[in-house]
Amino acid sequence: MTRITVLLLQFSFAALIAVGAVPGLHEIIAQDTPPNSYAPVVATESFEQTVQRMSQAKPKIMQRQLNLLEKRYDLGKKAAENVTMSRGKAVQKGVRVRLPEGVTWEDLSKMSVAEIHNKALWPKGFLPLPHPNHPEGGMLFPKFHIDEIKKQEGRDLTRFDLDYDIPDHFLPEFPPAIYLTTRPDLGDVSKGKVITNQNYFELFNGILNPKQIEGVRLLVTPFAQQQFNHTSDRRSLKPHIGVTCFDCHVNGHTNAATHLVGDIRPQQFRHRIDVPSLRGVNIQRLFGSQRALKTIEDFTEFEQRAAYFDGDPVIAAKKGVNVLERATQVHAMAEFEAILDFPPAPKLDLFGKLIPEKATEAELRGEKIFFGKGKCAVCHSAPFYTDNLMHNLKTERFFKPQMVNGRMASADGPIKTFPLRGIKDSPPYLHDGRLLTLADTVEFFNLVLELKLTSQEKDDLVAFMLCL
Repeated sequence: MTRITVLLLQFSFAALIAVGAVPGLHEIIAQDTPPNSYAPVVATESFEQTVQRMSQAKPKIMQRQLNLLEKRYDLGKKAAENVTMSRGKAVQKGVRVRLPEGVTWEDLSKMSVAEIHNKALWPKGFLPLPHPNHPEGGMLFPKFHIDEIKKQEGRDLTRFDLDYDIPDHFLPEFPPAIYLTTRPDLGDVSKGKVITNQNYFELFNGILNPKQIEGVRLLVTPFAQQQFNHTSDRRSLKPHIGVTCFDCHVNGHTNAATHLVGDIRPQQFRHRIDVPSLRGVNIQRLFGSQRALKTIEDFTEFEQRAAYFDGDPVIAAKKGVNVLERATQVHAMAEFEAILDFPPAPKLDLFGKLIPEKATEAELRGEKIFFGKGKCAVCHSAPFYTDNLMHNLKTERFFKPQMVNGRMASADGPIKTFPLRGIKDSPPYLHDGRLLTLADTVEFFNLVLELKLTSQEKDDLVAFMLCL
């Protein structure tokens, strides 16, 4: 076998691995194949062959992911009493992460980090959550969003290889409300609609200035993206005009669409993304998957130049990168994003603290825990409940690195402190959506921070966060 033949075979295998053509094969040969930062530019099979192969593999891949979710979580519908999201969707209550057999949350909280690690008792639901097909990755949208965009625009965001995985009742309400810092008197200006290129002008004319309207237009205009484009290297059946900013950040909020970060290699170490809300970006100072971007303008420009294409400028050039003009287009988009407000919080005063006359005893106790024993306010300080910093929780202290459905569960690294204002509207939680409810987040941080909260204190802490 000639050296050229060997190199061609190595390239072919690397290309198949990069696109998920051989599920799990990257785990077998990764030891012998040097990691590659670049995706293959030249396709190794026809589009028809890709569709046939990946469509046939889809049922098994999705079943594997659904089995993982069932093993990790209680996925039943259990609505919280007397609390909803801004437009009325039920908030799911209770701890949903399943415990290892034979232990309770109280047992775990009494153990040392070393004991949890050595006995392999770290709950599986606290491990990083893989993408439904982690070796493949890519933008993936909930069906309710796919259906609405297809209805309004005729643009189909269905992927032939994958479906979204987390059940709808754990996701943000759809469509979400829109609140503006410039016109709080109007309340929700969405009128119960998903903002698209079909209705943005009629909804915002007379409310926004011309620059902001132009910003909205660009935010709802489709541009080519890694999985949705005109090339044969796509995951839509037909050539596709692309995706919009508001396909993930619907109505300036989120629909919990998922993706993989563009700034980590190799593939098995890339983090799943739970799309964050754009509400309140005017008070934030860190943006991007690893939070390295310092302005909303940087984030807006970077998204379509690189993040749309897995952080690979070579592929971006191939598929049709949209290079935004900084002084006008980026500025207009960012100006609208900067007036997206948090939802009203009628129980909070100007300093972000509870008004005693409006709060219940449980909520007041929860506030005391939040700013005291719970140590939540060390990072999530009032009034917006963020410190605009990054923190490394070092959860890898609790478990051994392990491969989970193509995702190497290991260190998360530094995580941005997301604002907690309006947090009940933004499930699931943590940067990759691994925590389905606020009760799950309390149990997670109770172990990570070694707080030793009682059951009552945990319930009270959730009650307080629902007021934010």
